[in-house]
Amino acid sequence: MASTSDLFKGAFIKYNNELCQVLEYVHRTPGNLRAFYQVSLRNVKTGKQMENRYRAGEAIEFIRVDFKELQFLYKDGTSLVLMDQESFDQIYVDGLLFGDAEKFLKEGMIVKVSFEGDNAIGAEAPMFVELEITYTEPGVKGDTATNTLKPATVETGAEIMIPLFVNIGEKIKIDTRTGGYVERVK
Repeated sequence: MASTSDLFKGAFIKYNNELCQVLEYVHRTPGNLRAFYQVSLRNVKTGKQMENRYRAGEAIEFIRVDFKELQFLYKDGTSLVLMDQESFDQIYVDGLLFGDAEKFLKEGMIVKVSFEGDNAIGAEAPMFVELEITYTEPGVKGDTATNTLKPATVETGAEIMIPLFVNIGEKIKIDTRTGGYVERVK
């Protein structure tokens, strides 16, 4: 068993017999009282967020989580089929683990999946992806005085907002965390 001094952002711990991930923590020492850690947790199975207060030095049960980099092959219903690049095993992972970033996944991309034993408990898409624009309205010449955006559809079918000067066939860089346009790719 580890103590509260071993806490770090992103750690997986056991709280009320549930697997939770530490979102953030703050060490506080209020006046004459004893120090404590205010910890924000997210339940891995339900996604529910909660707050808990630990006394300084209190024992915490950390859970060992393995991370693997897998290649995205294709989507099968609500699941994504990923391949282990070393053993070539195909693994089905629920698309909800990726959140909104799922719509930016392109076949062949490398994604990071966390496992507790054989169960996938979390997944991350690459931070930035480069995708081609398949449809957008043409921009009007001279309409660039303000920072206006127009809707566009990328090759994965996702719709994002892009600047007026970007046209069909161009590649753009997208931030998968926010789903926003970053820049044009040459």
